[in-house]
Amino acid sequence: MLLATDADWVVEEVAAALSAPEVTFRVVRSGHDVRPAVKASTPDLVILDFQIGNMGGMATCLDLRLESGMGRLPRVPVLMLADREADVFLARRSDADAWLVKPLNPLLLRRTAQELLHRDAVSTG
Repeated sequence: MLLATDADWVVEEVAAALSAPEVTFRVVRSGHDVRPAVKASTPDLVILDFQIGNMGGMATCLDLRLESGMGRLPRVPVLMLADREADVFLARRSDADAWLVKPLNPLLLRRTAQELLHRDAVSTG
């Protein structure tokens, strides 16, 4: 999994909720670092914090979708972590596959991630 956030508490909460022996995390601290990270090693899931400092989650998700549409990157499922309910509209507009509003509920985070991973496995397998 690739997690993009500049907030340590988000890294800690996501890792606590999704850690498992078969799960590995890569963390990037900037939206600009997401595309190169996906290109270098395609993750099974990208988790984007909506409020990433220099390139927000919405712009980052749109960038991934545009690159995928042009065939330069594979399409990967994206889970957006929104700051407030009003951000859900923007998450939808950015073509995120799913979204959760902070504060994070660990059980809901785990279930949503598993659903996205399963959906992606079914569509590609």
